[in-house]
Amino acid sequence: MFEVPSPLENREYKLIDLENKLKPLGYVIGGGWEYDHGYFDYKIDDDGSYLFVRLPFTAVNGELDTKGVEVRLGRPFLLSHQYEGGNDHDNEEDPNPWVNQFAAPANPDAIIPSQWIATGKDYIEELEQVILYEGDSNPTQ
Repeated sequence: MFEVPSPLENREYKLIDLENKLKPLGYVIGGGWEYDHGYFDYKIDDDGSYLFVRLPFTAVNGELDTKGVEVRLGRPFLLSHQYEGGNDHDNEEDPNPWVNQFAAPANPDAIIPSQWIATGKDYIEELEQVILYEGDSNPTQ
């Protein structure tokens, strides 16, 4: 993981407004969300590992599946998951490995190749531009 300090940190927005700005750029709400927090993810590489720009957020008034929920943004970071090919029916961390045919990451927090750090920072600068400076970003604070 490689954290990137950003003026986005601790700003609050309606989740729907963020989704409307970030989904057209290719960001998705990652599958690991909970009712009180989640991540916007953008996959920037998948050659031997999945490399993501990740923007964390936390609900500030209700749960993430509540209409109109507001969220507070955290510090963006780069994250790399080094994966193994093939099936993994011996994945002890998976409660039902015969249903989940995919292998667990070989390293869920792999080293980020230095050539990708500058690229990741560029993507985070784009996030800042889109959220902070383009049009009415509808901050809640």
